Amino acid sequence: MAIWLTLCGAILVLAYLLGSFPTGYIAVKQLKGIDIREVGSGSTGATNVLRTLGRGPGAFVLVLDCLKGVLAITLVYWLFQFASSQNLIPATVDVKLWLSWMVILVGSAAILGHSKSIFLGFSGGKSVATSLGILLAMSWQVGLATAGVFAFVVAVSRIVSLSSIVGAIAVPVFMLIFHQPLPYILFAIVGGIYVILRHRSNIERLLAGTEPKIGQKVITEPEQTA
Repeated sequence: MAIWLTLCGAILVLAYLLGSFPTGYIAVKQLKGIDIREVGSGSTGATNVLRTLGRGPGAFVLVLDCLKGVLAITLVYWLFQFASSQNLIPATVDVKLWLSWMVILVGSAAILGHSKSIFLGFSGGKSVATSLGILLAMSWQVGLATAGVFAFVVAVSRIVSLSSIVGAIAVPVFMLIFHQPLPYILFAIVGGIYVILRHRSNIERLLAGTEPKIGQKVITEPEQTA
């Protein structure tokens, strides 16, 4: 059991470090020589990269941040396959139950890493793209449905933050619709709340009618992300 718990703990640490990889920060630093945390909304996520560098770099960061989520969940499946092949899973372990809980724990670690990156003094982005990658790896039906809601709201409102918030609210509903296991539903609820809380300043601007649309600049000071 000790070896098994050590492996599970190691995967959690790896998922956090993977989520912490500062894709947006590195992209803006390399292409423009500035700290993205000091411009726009102060977030290191794809939306702020879009506003700072344009659509190409914004899309590049979006894909990479999404892949961080996919890879984090892939680590879990790899762990269970490896441990099973080496007979490292104790007989007392309910593999199906442990797999579900490990998926959400690893997903949570990756989300936390993205928003509280150890490489950026525990600052970061709002975890939307990474969360989408996690959802796609957990359940492609839920992931695609959520992406569809996000795309629809973006097309109508042209406000990325609003689309992210609506998507976060929709995830638990899709989890129920597609009959996902209870740990996944709990993850969707808690993760959705976390993403919404990360958008507090955006919500304030939405209510004030000052939240920028795609193509517009943020007119407020950088938010505190630490």
